[in-house]
Amino acid sequence: MNFLRNRLVVLGLVLLATVLLYLLLPSIRQGSMEPSLDVQRMGLVAVSPPPPPAINVSVRTGQLPGDPPLFFREALPVDGSGRQILPRLQVVLLHGQAFSSKTWEELGTLALLATNGYQALAVDLPGFGNSPDSDAVKTDQHRVDLLGRFMEALGVRTAVLLSPSMSGHYSIPFLMKHSAQLHGFIPIAPVGTRSYTPQQYQSIQTPTLIVFGALDTNLGAQSHKNLMQLPHHSVLKMEGARHACYMDKPWEFHQALLDFLSKLE
Repeated sequence: MNFLRNRLVVLGLVLLATVLLYLLLPSIRQGSMEPSLDVQRMGLVAVSPPPPPAINVSVRTGQLPGDPPLFFREALPVDGSGRQILPRLQVVLLHGQAFSSKTWEELGTLALLATNGYQALAVDLPGFGNSPDSDAVKTDQHRVDLLGRFMEALGVRTAVLLSPSMSGHYSIPFLMKHSAQLHGFIPIAPVGTRSYTPQQYQSIQTPTLIVFGALDTNLGAQSHKNLMQLPHHSVLKMEGARHACYMDKPWEFHQALLDFLSKLE
């Protein structure tokens, strides 16, 4: 009797478990197939629409002979289908102490300029990147001549000159001597701004976009103070950005760059 009673109890428990499983199965299956609300919300936050197809921009390299020879990168302007077009403007990009022309390629600046109709030319200054150092660029006049030679050899007639930090040794003397050859000037916390008088600055008519990071309280603040003496200037102060502010906030920098260029045409 006990054996029979035990078997009946076991059988009843099995039947009860079967009924419960049958009743719960739809909800279990539904739960396994549909993500929870929290997961859906996480998906909405994490997943963004895919970017539009990027236009394939070729960045070619070259070397200008001379003393010293100058290595450069160039992106030619293209339209929406990727076909080469005449440039709206020509932008010459210099670089800072820790960088080279490759910086502008890796940051996407060369491709950005080309896809917006601008010819972009980024040069390795002597002693940086693929350009050897030379005693022929030890004075302001030598550096001005070198920059002029580079532009003339590559057919740059009226350049927009972009110059961060160390490259101010080249761009600021060039601005003072040949501002008429510049369609626009974009100094990014450059060196060498203390060497000129208010009268010299005020004689420059080149439209200028002064760029610096709010956290750059040394060279950024100093160059901003001096460059504000240029009569036709606007200012981009990048909050939360350091000395190489264009590296900290490339999207903001690129937007301001395109906006400034569009006003020069």
